[in-house]
Amino acid sequence: MNYDIARKRMVQEQLIARGIDDRRVIDAMLKIPRHIFVQEAFAAQAYSDNPLPIGEKQTISQPFMVALMTELLALTGTEKVLEIGTGSGYQTAILATLADRVCTAERIRPLAMRARKCLDSLGLFNVKLKINDSHDSPIGWEEEAPFDAIMVTAGAPDVPSVLTDQLAVGGRLVIPVGNEIEQRLLRIVKEPDGTLVTESSVGCRFVPLIGRQGWQIERT
Repeated sequence: MNYDIARKRMVQEQLIARGIDDRRVIDAMLKIPRHIFVQEAFAAQAYSDNPLPIGEKQTISQPFMVALMTELLALTGTEKVLEIGTGSGYQTAILATLADRVCTAERIRPLAMRARKCLDSLGLFNVKLKINDSHDSPIGWEEEAPFDAIMVTAGAPDVPSVLTDQLAVGGRLVIPVGNEIEQRLLRIVKEPDGTLVTESSVGCRFVPLIGRQGWQIERT
């Protein structure tokens, strides 16, 4: 299979055709080889228009959702970004290509270790990764705050205040919020006076966010 051709087709048919127009996001999606972040059995489907299993009951988001969430962060290249839910590391790689620094947290150790190997293989050494493997672990990364942008790749019941507290003035938080089955993708912007302005994007479906200010029990 020619992955380069498949990646170019993915960008043209799944992203540009659906309104993704941030050139930096498009270039990052063209650059990062999505197939190395999926299980070998699914490599041929890596550029298809759907999420894929990555093990441990987790998934890699469909390419359009990755691009949309990234575009909503409006990265210019100077930001420090927090990602909650490293997963396969694919979204992390896109963020690392577009930002100055990325701090990413994952609660499932085997996923975190595989993601680290993939990121290192691409020379993305501007990523700091930590493992929060307790269901009671606090969401966020207080020691590294404030962040210019925060992305959450799991569905939350509400917008966690611990994350808005760690958001810099002018910062953007992108997060799916709803029940454990369906969510709405939100962007929260922190104004100079500390006011939080919320914008609603699209309906989506993510695995649940586990931990304080998330869901306490993982769905089976």
